[in-house]
Amino acid sequence: MKPLKVVFFGTPEFARTSLEAIHNSQHEVVGVVTVADKASGRGQKINQSPVKIYAESQKLPVFQPEKLRNRQFLEELKNLDADVFVVVAFRMMPRVLFEMPALGTFNLHASLLPDYRGAAPINFAIINGENRTGATTFFINEKIDEGNILLQNEIEILPEDNAGTLHDKLMVLGAELVVKTLNGLAENSIEEKPQPQVDEPKNAFKIFKEDTKIKWDNNSESIHNFIRGMSPYPCAFTVLNIGEEQKSLKIFSGKYTLELHKNEVGTLEISKNNFRIYTEDGFYEPQEVQLEGKKRMNVKDFLNGFRNFDEIKMA
Repeated sequence: MKPLKVVFFGTPEFARTSLEAIHNSQHEVVGVVTVADKASGRGQKINQSPVKIYAESQKLPVFQPEKLRNRQFLEELKNLDADVFVVVAFRMMPRVLFEMPALGTFNLHASLLPDYRGAAPINFAIINGENRTGATTFFINEKIDEGNILLQNEIEILPEDNAGTLHDKLMVLGAELVVKTLNGLAENSIEEKPQPQVDEPKNAFKIFKEDTKIKWDNNSESIHNFIRGMSPYPCAFTVLNIGEEQKSLKIFSGKYTLELHKNEVGTLEISKNNFRIYTEDGFYEPQEVQLEGKKRMNVKDFLNGFRNFDEIKMA
């Protein structure tokens, strides 16, 4: 097998793991493209992407274009004479870029396409109660996550998984799949296949703040999966009235019990040793929470912070 010359595109830790896997394989990373450095936080500290930090530690050439159609950037990439571009957790690419290498440009997506196209496939697989998901490599075209499939690999979603633990498992699985895809392209042993046509594919649209509020009038299992699927980020929340103040409460984890009851849905039952929120078919008990303005803590420590539980109500 002749090693391939690769340009890698990516930004977060999920992408860094794939870059490291390629760099440790027999293929050659000739360039790395990532987001521009950004100032953030109170001190406006300049933050570099995990992909850039790793690339520079390995003395790999790094490109941080503000615009992907920039002529100088495109010329520099062309001069690298890469066989293939690999994209993991990066932004939309123009045709002039993804058609540049001889073997094309492929993307790693954290779902079993065609299901869960979009920005949040890991979250929505758990929110929808799936028991399996996976990773897909596919050739990029001008439509989002709709190119021909190269390889796929499945993974089980365990009852104790949340979006964070599943993210980490798929990060490793995806990195292995990326290298396997490069090997297959080098050996010309992969037969690309169009994505199956599905009347109503399950979508994974971008999650905004307003999408993370818990709807207590759903059934207990749906609420539990919603909280798992939002944890630890962006994190599901509810709103409490505490005395005369209204504060949001993030819920990272909990458990539910199915039980017939006559309480109004969304009713809060709270005491020194008890924190229940009633659903249509039982109740949910948060186990790890974060009150607005406070740090993340277990529910016992949260309850110990109050003397008068009568002042706490659901908003």
